Amino acid sequence: GYAELMHSGVVREEDIHHFSGKIYHEAQRTIRLVEDIISLSHLDESPEDLEFTEVHLLETAKDVSVHLAEKASERDIEIVADGEDAVMEGNPSLLATIITNLADNAVKYGRSGGLVRIRVEDDNDSVHLTVKDNGIGIPKEDQKRIFERFYRVDKSHSRDVGGTGLGLSIVKHGVLLHHGTISLQSEVGKGTEIRITFPKKQTEE
Repeated sequence: GYAELMHSGVVREEDIHHFSGKIYHEAQRTIRLVEDIISLSHLDESPEDLEFTEVHLLETAKDVSVHLAEKASERDIEIVADGEDAVMEGNPSLLATIITNLADNAVKYGRSGGLVRIRVEDDNDSVHLTVKDNGIGIPKEDQKRIFERFYRVDKSHSRDVGGTGLGLSIVKHGVLLHHGTISLQSEVGKGTEIRITFPKKQTEE
């Protein structure tokens, strides 16, 4: 609609900057949505294409924290990654996507002055990944549905921060493809903790 008005020449010159900003914002959101849909389609239809190799999960977590540091700083949120140098068998790109989606959500729904912590722990045959924030939290009635495609707890806020509603669904698929499990603890007004347990070795079965 904005583009059509600009193309028709009926927009005042002082409004062009505002209109073009809206167009850019929505185009970027559409790109993210298409990318997420493609990722989910690939995970649904061609998981056998994924190559598994040795992954140092803490290094991946630290890379994610560095990547999101500027975005977190803009919201006055500190993001840290710490823990143990746990090594597991997995797909490096997909594991990075899992951590990125969880940490990005924690930043998006965090509070100013808050903390997002990504922690990696080594536990014999398993590796634990925890992403914790002290943000707005998730109501109990929504907690069972947050991994569904396009499900959003706060639709208006999700749109404002650029969410597609597919990030946690990608997380769920990625964890399942690594034969892992997810648990969630959250309280409204206090924050959310998502904990994933991965086996260190992936069996052919």
